[in-house]
Amino acid sequence: MAKGYSTRVLTFLMLISLMAVTLNLVSSTAEAKKPRRDVPIVKGLSWSFYQKACPKVENIIRKELKKVFKRDIGLAAAILRIHFHDCFVQGCEASVLLAGSASGPGEQSSIPNLTLRQQAFVVIDNLRALVQKKCGQVVSCSDILALAARDSVVLSGGPDYAVPLGRRDSLAFASQETTLNNLPPPFANASQLIADFANRNLNITDLVALSGGHTIGIAHCPSFTDRLYPNQDPTMNKSFANNLKRTCPTANSSNTQVLDIRSPDVFDNKYYVDLMNRQGLFTSDQDLFVDKRTRGIVESYAIDQQRFFEDFTVAMIKMGQMSVLTGTQGEIRSNCSARNTRSFMSVLEEGIEEAISMI
Repeated sequence: MAKGYSTRVLTFLMLISLMAVTLNLVSSTAEAKKPRRDVPIVKGLSWSFYQKACPKVENIIRKELKKVFKRDIGLAAAILRIHFHDCFVQGCEASVLLAGSASGPGEQSSIPNLTLRQQAFVVIDNLRALVQKKCGQVVSCSDILALAARDSVVLSGGPDYAVPLGRRDSLAFASQETTLNNLPPPFANASQLIADFANRNLNITDLVALSGGHTIGIAHCPSFTDRLYPNQDPTMNKSFANNLKRTCPTANSSNTQVLDIRSPDVFDNKYYVDLMNRQGLFTSDQDLFVDKRTRGIVESYAIDQQRFFEDFTVAMIKMGQMSVLTGTQGEIRSNCSARNTRSFMSVLEEGIEEAISMI
C-alpha cells in the first residue's frame, strides 16, 4: 500500500499546482494546438472546421471562460461534467442543454443530472451569444460545449489539446429512462465500468484516464454515503471515512464534499494519489485501484502526471466523438436550451415532401 505524503510535501505540491493554474489563467487566447493524428476522427468532423466561418471561436470561448473561472473556478468542473453527461446519454449533440417541453421533462430533470450546476448552463448560453454575435449562427452548441469542456481542463491546470469540430445539435432530448440507464452511477464497480465503456468503444485506459476528471469538482453526500452507512466500506481509509461522516452526518445530508482532497480546484494527477491512499470518494473511483485490471494504470498516473495528461487527451477526443451528428443531421441551435423555431411554411413544406414520398 502506498504511504501517505507528509504535510510539508503536500503543501509544496499544492503550491506548484496552484502556480500552474495561475499561469494558465493569465493566457487569454487559445493558441492553435497540433491535431492528434494518432486519434481517428469520424466523418464530418474536422480539425479546422470553422477556419473560414468563425476563425476566432476558440479565442472567444477561452477569453470569456478565463473571466468566469476567475470569479468561480468551481464552474470548470461543472462544465466538464455537463460535457460527460451529454456524450454518455445519446452522444455529444448537446441534448443535455435542452430544457423540457410539452413532450416531457428534459435530461436535466433525470436523477443523475439534478446536481448539474444551473449556473454552468447559463455560462454555455452566454458563450453561445458571444460566438453568434461575432460569427452568426454557424457554430453549434455541441461544439461550444466541447470547447468549453477542453478549456475547463486547461484553465484549471490541465493539458491543452486540439478538438475536432463540426458537431450538430440534436432535435430532441433523451427520455428520463434513457438518461438514467446511460450514465455510469457512482456505485458502479470496475467490472461494470469496463463493460460499459467497452460498449462505447472506450478501452480500460480511457476509463481510468476519463475518471481523472474527478480531480476537480464536488459531490453531494447521497452519492457516496452508501460507503459510510450503515457500515463503512472496508476499502476506504478510516480517517478519511471519519472526516466524511462529519461532512455528511446522515446518509441523505445535503452537504457537499470535494472529489479530490489534495487539490480540489486543480486539474492534476492527485486524484490517483487519493485512490492509492484509499481516499477515493465513489465506489467507481476507489474500485479502479482495487481491481487488478486497472490498478497499474492508476499507479502509473499517480507517479507520472504527464502520462495521465497524454492519455486523458486521447480519451477526451475519443469520447467527444461518440454518436455525433454531422453534415445535415440535426441543426445549429440559436438558443442552446431550445430547438430552433420553424416557420409555418417550412413545416408545411416538410409535410408535403413526406406525403409525396408515401405516394
